[in-house]
Amino acid sequence: MNINPFANVSLQDYLEIVQIVDSTFPIGSFNHSFGMENYLREDTVTDDKGYEEWQEAYLASQFKYGEGLVIKLVYDAMATDNLEQVWHYDKVLTVSTQARETRQGTKMIAKQMLRLIQRLHAIPVLDDYQSKIRKGEVFGNPAIVFALYVFNKGLGCSEAIALYGYSVISTMVQNAVRAIPLGQFAGQEIVLRSFSQLEKMTQEIQELDASYLGANTPGLELAQMKHETQVFRLFMS
Repeated sequence: MNINPFANVSLQDYLEIVQIVDSTFPIGSFNHSFGMENYLREDTVTDDKGYEEWQEAYLASQFKYGEGLVIKLVYDAMATDNLEQVWHYDKVLTVSTQARETRQGTKMIAKQMLRLIQRLHAIPVLDDYQSKIRKGEVFGNPAIVFALYVFNKGLGCSEAIALYGYSVISTMVQNAVRAIPLGQFAGQEIVLRSFSQLEKMTQEIQELDASYLGANTPGLELAQMKHETQVFRLFMS
């Protein structure tokens, strides 16, 4: 899969996008394992191999049919200036998330991402999103925040999915490094090996429609639900 990230984006804009997807961008995602910690608690994940299997399953289901797909759908909607459709996807993706902690964590990350981006760049469409969240008309999702931001910058859809996916992978691996724990070198090897899966998913997402939005694997959702009653924890979800 070949992409040209600079086709419609200046170097300045591209670097500003990279800043947003950096795992050090302070939006609170380091506080959330999205169910992985429950697998640790039950000794299902105990080492780098077990973690990598969990991550592959997470990316192939919850990410692919959730945040990955919603980026593509937002791009489709924005191509016709259909913001109402974007707000609809926000609602569908949120109510499709069964685990309360995951729903709340996603909303918290989205709100913090919005605050930071707006402080740095003040994008009008994100003002609209922020206003609707405050009024309780929508919930807030970080992938939608990101999609609206990078669409405004002129980044292509495939590039957007790939960069957001990289951000998710990088953050989850850093969380695994401190929670399992993994060695830093082992963590970076996992990140590198994940790129082929991310490339394949980026292509597959382009073939999906809105009927797939919010699909998930029961095992992942159950782990996220069980985390809500987990006594000892490092993460909020």
